[in-house]
Amino acid sequence: MPTCQSYSLQPHNTFALAHSCRRLVHASSTAQLVEVCRELYLTKEPMLILGGGSNIILCDDFEGTVVLVETKGIEVSESETYYDLSVAAGENWHDLVCFCLANGFPGLENLALIPGTVGAAPIQNIGAYGVELYDFCSWVEYVDLHKGQRVKLQAGDCGFGYRDSIFKRCLLGKAIITRVGLKLPKAWTPKLEYGPLKALSGTEVTPKQVFDCICDTRKSKLPDPKDFGNAGSFFKNPVIDDKQFESLLERYPSIVGYSNSSGKTKVAAGWLIDCAGLKGYQIGGAAVHENQALVLINKCNATSEDVLSLARFVVDKINEVFGIQLEPEPRMISANGERSL
Repeated sequence: MPTCQSYSLQPHNTFALAHSCRRLVHASSTAQLVEVCRELYLTKEPMLILGGGSNIILCDDFEGTVVLVETKGIEVSESETYYDLSVAAGENWHDLVCFCLANGFPGLENLALIPGTVGAAPIQNIGAYGVELYDFCSWVEYVDLHKGQRVKLQAGDCGFGYRDSIFKRCLLGKAIITRVGLKLPKAWTPKLEYGPLKALSGTEVTPKQVFDCICDTRKSKLPDPKDFGNAGSFFKNPVIDDKQFESLLERYPSIVGYSNSSGKTKVAAGWLIDCAGLKGYQIGGAAVHENQALVLINKCNATSEDVLSLARFVVDKINEVFGIQLEPEPRMISANGERSL
């Protein structure tokens, strides 16, 4: 009997989990990307679309086709007040930030060193240090996999929220993002409200200084996937009622939170995990990173179950200590598609 060939996915997920798939496609053009994905959609074959593989946890071998988005191309135009960029989905996000900085298009510096591709950025509405993709996104182009039609969705119609978008909800599994439009104001205004950037307030700061500060900070706290596999921030910063936050503040005066105007406070999940004494905590080959508690790492040949067990333990512990329910950021991928933690 013929054997069923499998393809390793270990090089294609930044957590370096040793799983495989039945078929692997490198889509280097938009036409190829659309053709392959639409065929898989219409035949109902399990399909997993990957950019950089930085926001997933592979829970099993994937019983279908994995499509690697490798399309390239950056187009730039400008008006009197904006630089307008049209960027292919397969472009590396950090490389795009560097491209913009080198060419005098500031604005994306706070989002430096976020792993992944441009096409994945709107799905998650990536964000860091007071800036989100939504702040600069003009439109998202996708292909409706059922109709085969190309759609350009304006940013206001993308349902952007905290680590959320329409692509994680009603368009999940029904659309493939092909390009992203960005609008960068020529009148640059630095965003210095968060973390180490506060030290730059009140100075004649440049985009390069903001970029360097972000890169230095992330490199000092976040492990390189080449050293320890990881998916970046593993948990979302929970949003709780101001009343609950005030109660926690009485018990924990050093708790880190950011209030908004709607009676809610976003709490730093990394602070919660650190305060609970979980830095360095390990289950099997998976561990909470010792320098940044928000990151779980593949410390020593971790299995998927090691990672999932550790994540569940952290969720349960934070709920027990603080009465706060953490939610994971990465997508959990089973043999046939997405699943919950």
